Amino acid sequence: MGNPKAFLTVPRKEAGYRPVHDRIHDFGEVEQTLNTRDRQEQASRCMDCGVPFCHWACPLGNKDPEWNDALYRGEWEMAYRLLKKTNPFPEFTGRICPALCEKACVLYHTTGEAVTNRENEAAIAERAFMEGYVQPCPPKLRITKHGAVSSSPADIPVRIAVVGSGPAGLAAANALNYRGYEVTVFEKNEAAGGLLRYGIPNFKLNKKIIDRRIEVMEKEGIEFRYACDVSSAAILSQLTPQYDAIVLATGTPTARDLNIPGRDLKGVHLALELLSQQNRFLAGMEFSRDDRITAKGKDVLVIGGGDTGSDCIGTAHRQGCKSVTQIEIMPKPPVGHNPSTPWPTWPVILKTTSSHEEGCTRRWNINTLEFLGENGKVTGVRVQEIDWKPDPSGGRPIMVEKGEPEIIKADLVLLAMGFLKPQHPEYPENVFVCGDAANGASLVVRAIASGLQTAARVDSFLQSSLGKGVKE
Repeated sequence: MGNPKAFLTVPRKEAGYRPVHDRIHDFGEVEQTLNTRDRQEQASRCMDCGVPFCHWACPLGNKDPEWNDALYRGEWEMAYRLLKKTNPFPEFTGRICPALCEKACVLYHTTGEAVTNRENEAAIAERAFMEGYVQPCPPKLRITKHGAVSSSPADIPVRIAVVGSGPAGLAAANALNYRGYEVTVFEKNEAAGGLLRYGIPNFKLNKKIIDRRIEVMEKEGIEFRYACDVSSAAILSQLTPQYDAIVLATGTPTARDLNIPGRDLKGVHLALELLSQQNRFLAGMEFSRDDRITAKGKDVLVIGGGDTGSDCIGTAHRQGCKSVTQIEIMPKPPVGHNPSTPWPTWPVILKTTSSHEEGCTRRWNINTLEFLGENGKVTGVRVQEIDWKPDPSGGRPIMVEKGEPEIIKADLVLLAMGFLKPQHPEYPENVFVCGDAANGASLVVRAIASGLQTAARVDSFLQSSLGKGVKE
């Protein structure tokens, strides 16, 4: 711990966002960066406390005190090496993780100002790429069918198929490749990344960040095959005979819909229909005028108060919307502190994102009743203000109507209400499911952790199988 008093003398300083009037005209990343001196000073605030709850709260078990200390001392390469030991993709989590570690930080619980772990992580990752600390490290030896390691191309390697290239699939593929297995990643889309590429807007995660990581992984020996829509049936019939193990990291492809009157009106879309199309459009893909989903000149209504809804708001502004309203069926969370979600539970408090700052009417306790339209196009949504009352039997709160229904004008409605947990058939013992495909929609950092854990399970299974003779 280089400066034992920094947490007393150095206030928390965030990099902040680009000015609103500047950023809403492009899809460039909105977050700014601190200069090197300020960044190292922020790292010095880490107390290296006796019980570092950041370790426990991070699904990856990141050792924040260790790499913060290296960062403070200016040992950027050491900071990256320490970070990479637990997190294979800090350039992703450093941008889009909600920083579970910061809500667990002792400084957060004592002063309300946690160490800027997420920003520090992003800075370390970017310096690593800039200075060349990130270099392809292909395994020198491959695990063969005979249970040995070999560099001879004549020996038959143990092959693993990873279906899906989101954060969980990438983490599993990366870890298994390092262990010496021959890994092929199958992706249904035209490029790798899953929701990193097709769900998260460019203003939060520039897709070149994904591309450079995929390039490193390819140089390390991982093969990527695109436009491969591998269904459950295909897994059994096509991949099982060819590969010694299969990892399913197919995410949560089915979004929650709102099947109420008027759902078939033109202009009512699932959130990912807008977000994925916009990302593809920015990548150069062309769409016809009829197929293009755009908020330009429209009154936009976003149904759902989570991060996906927030991404829709930011996208609508950049497309040139007239107005944006976001409604949420649950009550408005308190600001700053919520006594009903005390430590160590995640604090459910009001979250204001960069997209909200760009302009948005936000409303809570609103239930959606009907989509209204003219000539087959949506023109508004009939909604009802509600209240939540305790269930006398102790179950979930009961929704009760409050006031009279009203109509919110809308030319474009985006449904951002989460995703359904996938249901899987029974697979052979050499098929493993990870990430959101196994656990339901969650955080990128949890998906990465699941991918790493699954890679360890696959390795254990194959090592056991090698002694019994892996299938030829």
